[in-house]
Amino acid sequence: MTASPLPRATSRPAAASHRGASRAAPENTMEAFRIAWDAGVPWTETDTQPSVDDVPVLIHDDDVDRTTDGTGTVRDFRALDLRALDAGAWFGADFAGARIPELQEFLQAMPADHRVFLEIKGPHTPEQLVATLDVVRAAGVDDRVFVQSFEREALAAVQQIQPGRPLGLLTAEWDEDPVAACRALGAVSYHPHHRLLLARPDPSAEVAALHAAGMTVAVWTADERSDWDALAAIGVDAIMSNEPMALLEWTRER
Repeated sequence: MTASPLPRATSRPAAASHRGASRAAPENTMEAFRIAWDAGVPWTETDTQPSVDDVPVLIHDDDVDRTTDGTGTVRDFRALDLRALDAGAWFGADFAGARIPELQEFLQAMPADHRVFLEIKGPHTPEQLVATLDVVRAAGVDDRVFVQSFEREALAAVQQIQPGRPLGLLTAEWDEDPVAACRALGAVSYHPHHRLLLARPDPSAEVAALHAAGMTVAVWTADERSDWDALAAIGVDAIMSNEPMALLEWTRER
């Protein structure tokens, strides 16, 4: 089995910004990413999906309505037209003019000592997955991009396209056997919602079983110090958060 690119935590889980510093700047914009990078947050979580012309762009929702001045489904826009939308004014006047980034732009700007949890958002055709992975390869950052998804078909397809690529299985429902679920897809890391994990009868045993299988555990989206403490106590390896700078400071205190 391919090793997880996420280091095994001891008492200090890795900190990851969720869509960048998404409470300090508009989510999934270069402005939000740079704030987290400049603060030293080592991991970024972001979402990629294709434009109608199959250019991978970074946006969470299926449509552009909530986070831009436009309306309509992301996948109905050409990349050039997505680029013309204002993705910052909704958050605050200081961010007017922020744009929806292309994956290529993000990867080229990502500092050399940083890594990304790249979520494959929504269903993708094999051709769209190839286009996304080609952008990663062309940027020369294969070893710093940890592909993850809720879309199990997409993860299985990625393994067909790039056998051995490390993958993370995102889930909003606990699998009966997380290790088996990961192995079936070639995933090396299990990524549940943090409350889903903490609600298990024995969360420590769940993490230990994944670790014993050579897998890592990353959770989303924990924003409270009490949750960080609980997650660290059971051995979670990474935490994705909307409060990445506070999370990073907490890790430094441990």
